[in-house]
Amino acid sequence: MIAALKRTRWLTYGLLIIASLFFLGPVYLVIVTAFKEPAEIRLATAWHLPQRWYWQSFVVAWDAFSTGLRNSLILAVTATVISAMLGSLNGYVLSKWRFPGANIVFPLMLFGMFIPYQSILIPLFQFLRDVGLYGGLPGLIVTHVVYGLPITTLIFRNFYAEIPDEMLEAGKIDGAGFFGLYARIVFPLSIAGFVVVIIWQFTQIWNEFLFAVTLTRPASAPITVALAQLAGGEAVRWNLPMAGAILAALPTLIIYIILGRYFIRGLLAGSVKG
Repeated sequence: MIAALKRTRWLTYGLLIIASLFFLGPVYLVIVTAFKEPAEIRLATAWHLPQRWYWQSFVVAWDAFSTGLRNSLILAVTATVISAMLGSLNGYVLSKWRFPGANIVFPLMLFGMFIPYQSILIPLFQFLRDVGLYGGLPGLIVTHVVYGLPITTLIFRNFYAEIPDEMLEAGKIDGAGFFGLYARIVFPLSIAGFVVVIIWQFTQIWNEFLFAVTLTRPASAPITVALAQLAGGEAVRWNLPMAGAILAALPTLIIYIILGRYFIRGLLAGSVKG
């Protein structure tokens, strides 16, 4: 019995290692290509380590992508903070301040999660153009905030549903109103929920391409658009897109390194009662 368990365990570890190598293969190619000189990049030697580590690719990529990185940082941070705060308030209202029609409003909000980007792209473009928000970061920020509200509202509503109503009743007795209860009781208990929402929203917004390429002009385009444009020519120096991809991946990687251990904890915080 013990021997069978050990064999099963080693088989599981072996399968996990194979799966890890399968998924890390493209990452390896990106890294080694970024450190190769342009003349050294060939299909026959794609898996070989660089003969000489070529750091100049990152210098050139930074010069080429610095504007896109700045735009992406402004976009992702601003839209994430706004959508997280609005989602928190929505979840607070829908879970603790019941009102007539709440059972209709909440499903309608969740329905927004299942609307494909492509289906609303043309009316969204026309709307942003009519209100003067097309082409810049403000219009893109508004788009991501609106599209992020369904998922942020769902996460916070489920999280706040586990907060005992007695705590809010005690706050009301002490004279706290709507915002007083939120600021003094609900918000301090929301750290785990905010971690989940921040990781989710930041990653989704940072990596999004369709809205970015259709709703912004070149000066306001985020990093995903800049990468696509650089890699879209016939004669591409592949070390530059690969170096740019590494630079573009660093912010989300840092977010996961710092907050990743709280992510699963936050997801489970509102899912188990008691």
